[in-house]
Amino acid sequence: MTDTYRKQQTESDQAAAQQSSTRGVVVGVDGSEQSLRAAHWAAAEAHRRSLPLTVVTAYSIPAFAASSMDGGYAMMDDSSLRAGAEKVLDEARQFLRDYPGEVNYLTESGDPASVLLEHSRHAEVLVVGTRGRGGFLGRLLGSVSSALPAHAKCPTVLVPLKFSSKQENALTTATGAIPIVATAEQPGAGAPESLLQEGAHPISPKDKRPVVAGVDGSDYGRVAALMAAQQAAERQTTLRLVCALPPLGATLVWIPTHIDDSEALQDLQEKLEAGKRWLNSHYPQLPIEAEVIDGAAVDVLVEETRHAQLTVLGTRGRGGFAGMLLGSTSQGVLQHAEGPLMVVPEKEDERIESRPEFGPVL
Repeated sequence: MTDTYRKQQTESDQAAAQQSSTRGVVVGVDGSEQSLRAAHWAAAEAHRRSLPLTVVTAYSIPAFAASSMDGGYAMMDDSSLRAGAEKVLDEARQFLRDYPGEVNYLTESGDPASVLLEHSRHAEVLVVGTRGRGGFLGRLLGSVSSALPAHAKCPTVLVPLKFSSKQENALTTATGAIPIVATAEQPGAGAPESLLQEGAHPISPKDKRPVVAGVDGSDYGRVAALMAAQQAAERQTTLRLVCALPPLGATLVWIPTHIDDSEALQDLQEKLEAGKRWLNSHYPQLPIEAEVIDGAAVDVLVEETRHAQLTVLGTRGRGGFAGMLLGSTSQGVLQHAEGPLMVVPEKEDERIESRPEFGPVL
């Protein structure tokens, strides 16, 4: 592909995206295998929701380099960096070449985190991988791993390193897994002939794994639970509410009196059941499970991701799920999680006001 054609194609894609009232599902890519896994998940989500998919890459001149260059050299370096970013988009186009939905490709100059945060103002969901080549996703989810989920204006989905294509939502091609998601109610497009010629097999129509919500009694957790309930209802699957109870004997050894773990477990379970009734008042047909699990929050969360199609958390909390995810142990969670993690930003939701009406509150 020539530079002229590539530039024209990108400008056309940018114009099309700007005309859209929403960026739909936005995914950041850097050409790494990890970012293509994120693009796969994002494409499946966009197809499921009948939303446009926006694939974004960004580049910037390092501050130390820019300060040492005059205008001419800076311009040449910008051209070189942009050409590299365009190559990244070419690879994404190739990976998604058989995707049947609307896709827009954007190359932007600027700090990757700032670029994606700006897109989050117009996106339904933002998707990133947890590892990259150091230039884009590596910077996003390295030293500033908490910045994107904590400050995005829409839910952010972190696709972990261990995420792999599932038979439930993908066809395997020579270049990777191209999402072709369909249900009886929303059949979507059929499998492209090129996929079938490559030996791809029809997919099962529905992922039956549950959507998991990690709750800790905070309003952030309740907003996340409402989002998880919506996601489960749309996917026509079960919502699983999970609350972690760290072993009291290990964490409170300094207390001179005995604390009965079973009493604490029963108390939390009653409050979680009340939360279940509250959610069912808003989603009456949704099957909901609620369980208090004895164990550290991060360990419980990682185990849940092995069996969930999506795990949903709030951006902040009481030191439980969200606090662990976006705090000092975030890298450990992301390294070991085996399914996508959705982090829901803080927002006002009047439905929270009715929660006390359904029983004791966490």
